[in-house]
Amino acid sequence: MNPTHSQVLDYLESYARHFGILSCISLNSRVIGIDYVGESFDEMESWDLWSGTGKPFGSKGKWHIKVQDTKNSEIKDYEAEFVILCIGQFSGLPNIPEFPEEEGPEVFNGKVMHSMDFSASSNLDTCKFVQGKKVAVIGSHNSAVDIAAECANINGSKYPCTMIQRNAHWFLPSGYFNGLLLGFLYMNRFAEFLVHKPGETFLYTLLTTLLSPLRWGISKAMECYIRWKFPLKKHGMLPKFNFSDDISSCQISMLPDKFFDKLEEGSIIIINNTQSFRFYQKGLIIDGQNQQYLETDLVIFATGFKGEEKVKNIFSSPVFQDRIMANSPILLYRQILHPRIPQMALVGYNENISALGSSKMKSLWLANFLDGNIELPCIRKMEKEAKMWETHIKKTSGNYCKRGCIGNTSIWYNDILCKDMGYNSKRKNGFLANLFIPYTTTDYANLITE
Repeated sequence: MNPTHSQVLDYLESYARHFGILSCISLNSRVIGIDYVGESFDEMESWDLWSGTGKPFGSKGKWHIKVQDTKNSEIKDYEAEFVILCIGQFSGLPNIPEFPEEEGPEVFNGKVMHSMDFSASSNLDTCKFVQGKKVAVIGSHNSAVDIAAECANINGSKYPCTMIQRNAHWFLPSGYFNGLLLGFLYMNRFAEFLVHKPGETFLYTLLTTLLSPLRWGISKAMECYIRWKFPLKKHGMLPKFNFSDDISSCQISMLPDKFFDKLEEGSIIIINNTQSFRFYQKGLIIDGQNQQYLETDLVIFATGFKGEEKVKNIFSSPVFQDRIMANSPILLYRQILHPRIPQMALVGYNENISALGSSKMKSLWLANFLDGNIELPCIRKMEKEAKMWETHIKKTSGNYCKRGCIGNTSIWYNDILCKDMGYNSKRKNGFLANLFIPYTTTDYANLITE
C-alpha cells in the first residue's frame, strides 16, 4: 500500500533526526546560481578523463554558489569542491501553455494558478479557497486527478470540478492487490526479459524478440482488467495507447479512492480536448467539433514542469547551460554524472517507478565514487554509455522522453550500479525467486552493510 504524503514527510524528518543531519540543512534558502571557477573551457574540452583526472576532486576548480535567504532576500556566497544537484524535475519551474494576445489568463475575471501553488497550501486553506467555486483543472495525470478528487470532496455535485484532458492515461485502482499485480507482471527480472535494454547482449536481444508476443498479451490483459473495473469509455478516459507504453514512460499511477463514483454522481466532469482552449471573461472556450463555453471561477494548470530548463537555469555559465540542453533527456553517465561538467552530479533527475528507491541507489553509487571506490572510463566512453541510455529512453518513452524514465529497466540499471560498487546484484535467495518475485526498494536496503 502506498504511503500518504504525511507518512513520507514523517519518514524524511525521522531519518534526518536519527542521523543528525538537521544541523547541516539550511532552510528558507534558494540557490540562484552556481558557477565553476578554475580551468578554462578550452582546457576542459581537451580533457580525456572526467574533471581532467577521472577523480571526484581531481581538478583545481571549485564551484561558487549563490544562495538567497527567502525571508530577507539576503544573498550569501559559498564555495565547494563538489556539487550534487538534487532538484529533480517536478517542482520550481511550472509548465504553463502560452496563449495569443487577448486569449490568455489576462482576460479572465477569475483566478488562474498552477498545481505547484495549489499543492503548497494547507488542507484548511485549500478547503476555504475552493469551497463554493466552479473549478476547471487542465491535465490528465496524477496532479490533475488528485486535485479534481479533492475539489469534488469539498464541493460535491453542486459545484462540479471539470477536468480538461488532451490524452487519457491508464490508471490502476488503488489497493494492495493492484500494486501486487503490477509488481508480478512488470517489476521482476522475467518482466524485464520482455523489453529491450541498453547494452544488452545478442542473446538478450534474441530472447526479448522471441518473448515480445507475451509482453503484448500481458499489456492487453491489464487493459481488459482495468476496463472491467472502470467504465473508461463512458467517461472519456479510455487511452489511445497500450498499457505497457504508460509503464515504459513512467505514466502509470493509481486513481484516488472512489474517483469513478465522483464521475457517476457528477461532482467531476471530464472534457476531452484534442485541439485547443482559450480564456474569455467568464471562463474557458474549448475548441473542437462543437465549441464549448465553460464558465468557471478558478482554473488550475496541472500541466507539469520544465525540468530541463530548471536544471539549465541554475548554471551561471552559458557554456554549461548549452551542454545541459544539448540533449533531451539530459545526457548523463550512469544517470548521475554529466561527462562534460566537472565535479558535479545529479541525483533524482531521471524518473523511475520508485523515486526514493532510485535516488537511494544513485546516492550510494555516488558515495562510493566520492570515496574513490569507483573508477570512471574516459569521457568518450562515458558519453557513449549515456547516449545509449538516451536512445533507449527516447525509444521506449516517445513523447514523454524528457522525463528520462527508466522504469521498465530499473532492475537492469540497479544491476549495473551494484556491479560498479562490487555488490551482488542478485538480491533474492533462489533462482525462481530472483526471476519472478518483484524487486522493491527493500531488496537493496542492506547493501551498505555488505
